[in-house]
Amino acid sequence: MPPAARRAALRALLPAAGVEAMLLTDVVDIRYLTGFTGSHAALLVHADGDARSVFCTDGRYRTQAARQVPDLERVEDRASALALAAAVPGRGIGRLGFESDVVTVDGHAALAAAAEGVDLVRAPGLVRGLRVVKDDAEVATLRAACAAADAALADLLAAGGLAPGRTEREVALDLEVRMRGHGATAPAFETIVAAGTHSAVPHHRPTDAVLAAGDLVTLDFGALVDGYHSDMTRTLVLGPAAGWQRELYALVADAQRAGRAALAPGADVVAVDAAARDVVAAAGRAGEFLHGLGHGVGLEVHEAPALSPRGSGTLAAGMAVTVEPGVYTEGLGGVRIEDTLVVRDGGPELLTLTTKELVEVGG
Repeated sequence: MPPAARRAALRALLPAAGVEAMLLTDVVDIRYLTGFTGSHAALLVHADGDARSVFCTDGRYRTQAARQVPDLERVEDRASALALAAAVPGRGIGRLGFESDVVTVDGHAALAAAAEGVDLVRAPGLVRGLRVVKDDAEVATLRAACAAADAALADLLAAGGLAPGRTEREVALDLEVRMRGHGATAPAFETIVAAGTHSAVPHHRPTDAVLAAGDLVTLDFGALVDGYHSDMTRTLVLGPAAGWQRELYALVADAQRAGRAALAPGADVVAVDAAARDVVAAAGRAGEFLHGLGHGVGLEVHEAPALSPRGSGTLAAGMAVTVEPGVYTEGLGGVRIEDTLVVRDGGPELLTLTTKELVEVGG
């Protein structure tokens, strides 16, 4: 979907929001609506169409903005949001929507002062609601990001890069470099490498801890390709797996299969989470599943919908989500298995293709 069509979709939501125009300040939302990839901008989307809409950035991005946003009026101002707000009264706008889930209290006060006489109306989440269903081009980019991560892990294992004696930090850096070698512009987020007892910490940050034979090693990583994020977790064993490791891995694999199978248009996100969580609970380990089942992924690595007991809403075809159950035994170790998938009629499309069989490295 071209940016102009996305702006038209947002414009269709403005009457129900009770506003004549919408001021966007979140750079991710602005990228979605314009294609602009810079780090500083604001966008005014008018209900009457693109002819009355305005894009603003500063002089650092003059050339880039001309190339990426050729179809909107462009102005330059370092205080982009305030500049657009100040121009609103002169454009005949009486009610201006703003991203109240993004703008700070102080930011709101500044906008109100700049747009004197204009009613500022809270209109949170309009663009994020549009972003939740991916179009074909977005899914293709997500496939490329997932493929870069898959290829990097395959290379790491083939080169013997996951072995006793290496540190968690060394493995994380190695994996990130290999993702870049397969087309990633950057890691999608800080790579997690958690070995031994650290694997029982869901968001462990890599340290100089040395990998040892017999360790469970959890790798949670992703690639950033053209602004889109992949997200995958695999847990492996260095050497032959112990009985308790096999048992734990089999439980998480069963839960992950149940979660994947529950992905369908119309499925309640709480029910999807429960499909996997109930498997863990039936094994008497509900208290060791410490997080939600998954989340949306796209221009941000964590976006709507949330697959969790506290989530809300239902799935729709085209949503890209993760399914990532984990069971963590403090002081011993943990297992998490995560895929990125797209919700489809007839069953989800799997984008992360690395095997989910238990891999015994060097075993």
